[in-house]
Amino acid sequence: MSHQLVIDLTRDAIMTALMLSAPMLLIALGVGLIVSIFQSVTQIQEQTLSFVPKLVFVGGAIVVGMPWLMQLLIKYTTQLIRGIPAMIA
Repeated sequence: MSHQLVIDLTRDAIMTALMLSAPMLLIALGVGLIVSIFQSVTQIQEQTLSFVPKLVFVGGAIVVGMPWLMQLLIKYTTQLIRGIPAMIA
């Protein structure tokens, strides 16, 4: 196993993890920002007020994006399994 192959495998794994997590993280960031602005304007300082909308929106994003997420994971896993002979040689 060459150094370049290890670097490529690591890069692909990190990129796949970023592609899987980025939509949910961005939605949580956006909802958190909107809720924070709402809390600042109304001066309501309730901690659960920011948690529940994030949970709902991120859960919805997971449900809506599940086909794409699974397709990405299957593509990565298939590519990894097909590359096993190159790793051994």
